Amino acid sequence: QVQLVESGGGSVQAGESMRLSCAASGSTFYAIGWYRQAPGKQRDLVGTITSGGSTNYADSVKGRFTMLRDFAKNTVYLQMNSLKVEDTAVYYCAAYTLGGNYWGQGTQVTVSS
Repeated sequence: QVQLVESGGGSVQAGESMRLSCAASGSTFYAIGWYRQAPGKQRDLVGTITSGGSTNYADSVKGRFTMLRDFAKNTVYLQMNSLKVEDTAVYYCAAYTLGGNYWGQGTQVTVSS
């Protein structure tokens, strides 16, 4: 099993930046994914980062969001720049393992105009 603890959410103005953290412990995982879910909408993939550091992003966040991994702390960061009102959502990280996916508790990000 993998335990994930997210932090760093809050409220910002449009155009500002925010960094989310996802601290992992437990079993080995081969990638971490960041997802978000806005009220009344499905949970969407924001991006993934592999154990080797390869990343991919949803088109809606390309050029604005960056994922970074701190191997020493076993933590993955989601750096979000130029935030938009439509980025408002609960953000989740998920660990992908051979035995299945594990989810964090989610953290709220609110962007106001």
